[in-house]
Amino acid sequence: MTDAKNSLTYAAAGVDIDAGNDLVERIKPFAAATRRPGVMAGLGGFGALFDLKAAGYDDPVLVAATDGVGTKLRIAIDTGVVDTIGVDLVAMCVNDLVCQGAEPLFFLDYFATGKLDVESAAQIVTGIARGCEGAGCALIGGETAEMPGMYDAGDFDLAGFAVGAMDRGAILPADVARGDVLLGLASDGVHSNGYSLVRRIVEISGLGWEAAAPFGDGTLGAELLTPTRLYVKPVLAAIRAGGVHGLAHITGGGLTENLPRVLPDGMGARIDLDSWTLPPVFRWLAQTGGMDAAEMLKTFNAGLGMVLVVAADRADDIAGLLTAEGEDVSRIGVVTGEAGMHYSGALV
Repeated sequence: MTDAKNSLTYAAAGVDIDAGNDLVERIKPFAAATRRPGVMAGLGGFGALFDLKAAGYDDPVLVAATDGVGTKLRIAIDTGVVDTIGVDLVAMCVNDLVCQGAEPLFFLDYFATGKLDVESAAQIVTGIARGCEGAGCALIGGETAEMPGMYDAGDFDLAGFAVGAMDRGAILPADVARGDVLLGLASDGVHSNGYSLVRRIVEISGLGWEAAAPFGDGTLGAELLTPTRLYVKPVLAAIRAGGVHGLAHITGGGLTENLPRVLPDGMGARIDLDSWTLPPVFRWLAQTGGMDAAEMLKTFNAGLGMVLVVAADRADDIAGLLTAEGEDVSRIGVVTGEAGMHYSGALV
């Protein structure tokens, strides 16, 4: 028999299995609230099952996307405000899926931390569930990893994985042509890209996270944690209405790098920078960091979180539909027969 004084346990090594089980029980109701047609089982199995026929697909093409939240997590950790960061995680994945023309079906998350705080983790996963509800997809599984020695106390990391589907033959982009109109959908702030630069600019400003935000009503930390907007439902409605040829989720690389990803070789875009209003947070970042328009356009979303490429004769109808769905829509430019991004007007 092993000498009791030399006996070790997993808990003594820093991993609390009981805390992990408590977390699973805490989040089950929130995951259940995201249930949709196609889900075959709840949390707890070794894998998650999904029935595509029950979801309404007979000949589907699956689309997968994975992403994280980047160093925006650092602000959430430092402020202790973690209830919205899960929305960011979902949005970063499902907004990418819909750009292919896919309906998000289900989502899985990966949460890793040095020491599991059940209350904090439950807030994070509740945010993930809220994001899934907003996107119409089910939270059907995930992984919680307690990893002492890998993360400092209080630190954590998040990754997300989403799967969607579309009917065969409906993949986007498709039929993008010269003269197509570009419709920009307003962002809800910085979203989840460029935060290494954001944090550097905040450092230069000398402000703390609890200081009043120079560009909003709340604290600086709270304003910068405004979650990424979910575009899935309005954009799917536009796709189903007809006339949408392509979509670009404006994330890392901004307009400068993301819009060309949906344009055919040899085509470009002409963008009127005066066609939408730059939100105050970006004006503050630009002024405090001494950023010019070119740097802003390739680092941040600059106030546009999604751009639709639409047939010219459908542009007004699609803009009206998106407005009715609650989006702030700007007609920002057109597709051209000349490769590259061509800007006019002033951004900052």
